[in-house]
Amino acid sequence: MSVRDYSKLAEKIVFKSKELGADLVGFSNVEVLKKSPSHQISENMPEFDNVAAKQVEGRKTGVVDWPEAGKSVIIIALNHPSEKPELDWWILGGKSKSGNTPGNRILMSIMKKLRGWLENEGIKCFPMPYHIELGGIYMKDTAVLAGLGCVGKNNMLITPEFGPRQRLRAMIIDREISSTGPIEFDPCDSCDMPCRKACPVKAFDEQLYTSEEYGLEELPGRTGVYSRPLCSAIMDAACDNFEPIEIEGQDEPGKRAIFCRECELACPVAVTT
Repeated sequence: MSVRDYSKLAEKIVFKSKELGADLVGFSNVEVLKKSPSHQISENMPEFDNVAAKQVEGRKTGVVDWPEAGKSVIIIALNHPSEKPELDWWILGGKSKSGNTPGNRILMSIMKKLRGWLENEGIKCFPMPYHIELGGIYMKDTAVLAGLGCVGKNNMLITPEFGPRQRLRAMIIDREISSTGPIEFDPCDSCDMPCRKACPVKAFDEQLYTSEEYGLEELPGRTGVYSRPLCSAIMDAACDNFEPIEIEGQDEPGKRAIFCRECELACPVAVTT
């Protein structure tokens, strides 16, 4: 397949993804992605265990299950506006016996349909786990290389369209599509960081990682100040205090946890009035 043919394929994938409900779509070359900051330091990061992590006995955290035939990553984003908080509510019960969010279910549905369409076109697909602990990829790094945006001082993906208010999902394919980024976009450079000030557990207040220790300039929270354990403690607390909710089609009540979005909602990028 020629470069022109691959370019046409990329256009078709973008169109189809958006037709299925994705708000943003981009591509990252697998070999380039392997050299991204998070993938380079992931095996040296401290072990982590909370409701957001999936622990598997015998598996080393941070080791990605790169498919041998994988050439490119398709990454999609779903906008999560402040007026739709329910997209990120953790629901336990009904079809979500192991827990999920409505937003993630939408992303999974889009990817499932996209995979069916691609495989019908003769393209081999490798859906990637959401969790790093299960061999998944770092989606923020992927999104940056795909040209969706940059990693902000709140350690979240910041896009021109939605700021940090989106959710991501990725899939690898066996076709060589060039990375669609990164782009020249950094609204955090001169920002006074309302995101960090809004954090209720002060997850950005301490230097935890240094360039000397990890050999990279790009660190968690950009300057090595982001504490995943502190941030995730709020998630643990929310899950310790599930709210009962009605689940359609079942007598037993379900459970709902509402996670913190303070740093996300404090970000002024792409806020509409």
